Amino acid sequence: MDRRKFLQLSGAGLGVSMLPLSGNLVAESKLTQSGIDLAVKKEFADVVLNSARKLGASYADVRIGRYLNQYVVTREMKVQNVVNTESIGMGIRVIANGTWGFAATNDLTTDGVARATRQAVATAKANAKYQQEPVQLAPVKGHGEVSWQTPIQKNAMQIPIAEKVDLLMEVNKSALDAGASYINSMLYLVNEQKYFASTDGSYIEQDVHRLWAPFSVTAVDKKTGGFRTRQGLSQPVGRGFEYLDGRTQDKIQSQTVLYRDSYDMTEDARLAAQQAQEKLTAKSVKPGKYDLVLDPSHLWLTIHESVGHPLELDRVLGYEANFAGTSFATLDKWRSGKFQYGSDRVNLYADKVQPGSLGAVGYDDEGVKTGNWDLVKDGVLVNYQAIRDQVHMLGQKESHGCCYADSWSSVQFQRMSNVSLSPGKEELSVDDMVKDVEKGIYIVGAGSFSIDQQRYNFQFGGQLFYEIENGKITGMVEDVAYQSNTQEFWNACSQVCDKRDYRLGGSFFDGKGQPSQISAVSHGSSTARFDGINVINTKRKLG
Repeated sequence: MDRRKFLQLSGAGLGVSMLPLSGNLVAESKLTQSGIDLAVKKEFADVVLNSARKLGASYADVRIGRYLNQYVVTREMKVQNVVNTESIGMGIRVIANGTWGFAATNDLTTDGVARATRQAVATAKANAKYQQEPVQLAPVKGHGEVSWQTPIQKNAMQIPIAEKVDLLMEVNKSALDAGASYINSMLYLVNEQKYFASTDGSYIEQDVHRLWAPFSVTAVDKKTGGFRTRQGLSQPVGRGFEYLDGRTQDKIQSQTVLYRDSYDMTEDARLAAQQAQEKLTAKSVKPGKYDLVLDPSHLWLTIHESVGHPLELDRVLGYEANFAGTSFATLDKWRSGKFQYGSDRVNLYADKVQPGSLGAVGYDDEGVKTGNWDLVKDGVLVNYQAIRDQVHMLGQKESHGCCYADSWSSVQFQRMSNVSLSPGKEELSVDDMVKDVEKGIYIVGAGSFSIDQQRYNFQFGGQLFYEIENGKITGMVEDVAYQSNTQEFWNACSQVCDKRDYRLGGSFFDGKGQPSQISAVSHGSSTARFDGINVINTKRKLG
């Protein structure tokens, strides 16, 4: 088994102080070398599947994975760290006597694979004495030998480290020249090379790529010692290094520059430095009720926390409570067919196929072909996110295809899909939306947040806040956070801009489970309006 190492990123300013690095440290050149030959993977898989059957398993699947990570970390004009990791091994999951068993190994020899298979079956049989009901798996038709790859133009792992460092140094210099006191910038690159096989008759090869280019800029007032930060507006993506090309056609001119399918990191760093300085002198918000105009770069996090997590079926059932609890969206609400999750403008859907998204794959880690499905339709709760051994609890016969494991050594379980807010059906631009707001705040970028153990009451901040008065944006404000509860908030949604404004945000390191696993998931939307939301002043002190 590989040891799981952790890289401490002090001062990263991203809300994540410990980033999981699974695998062994390797040279950069290792990341571009070929992995295990496909024929060898199939040979190992057949050893597992045949052995498991002979040992009494009614079902078995095997995942052979090669997981590559590269992190480049800088501060001002210095490189703080470059980390390359590789992890290779096999995870085996079986059902014997109606019970799950799991084992993993990095001993990829015939003997090592056979030994791990015996361990998985023995674990299942040992657990069976405590199993009250047998596992019920939704049927899956075998796919035969198939493959899928993230559609990329430039493999980020093949871009030399020197070129990546030069980019980050250019980014940092741009911010410092524009008046930033400090800047941290990073590149996070992931390549998952996964092979899945099962007794259902599937042999699936997948090559999954993800990228994130975050930074944090700080401006300090030397007279008062006060400071303000502005995080980068890049979004983590399921794309190649071409995402950092910063194409003109992907830029949206607003109170700042916003980005669609590519990102100009240097430009954003310069603007961030200017805006961090502007935040030092921006007036503090007056608490009260406001109509909020929320940009997709902000709204993705609210979707993630108030829709994505509470509609995971394991949280709904109480099977999962790690990382902010279970869910208020209980089965009785869904069964009623009338639970008003949001207004009739709110259509939320789960998706595992959207190009460029973090969660896009051809098949999940149970061999289920991926797709999309409604969660909230015209404001009404209509479904959850569930996997093969869960959907029977909903009276459904097909898995939703949202099972995932973050490593060959981790057991796969239900994870959040890409969960998104559908664009409005009527033509509506952001400018047109703002024109109708008498007293509001336009929010760009994700900030700090808090949510309760039922995923119901919450508070969200942001990066940039602009006051709206009588249909016009009048200037920047600071110290803004809004408070609401999930049902009240989504029922306050009165408008959603059309598909021209639709963009993806997302989480590169989404935690769940015990032991903890991470996954990456995107959330799309167009700019949306929410009326009469309570805004607090985060600077105001009591007493």
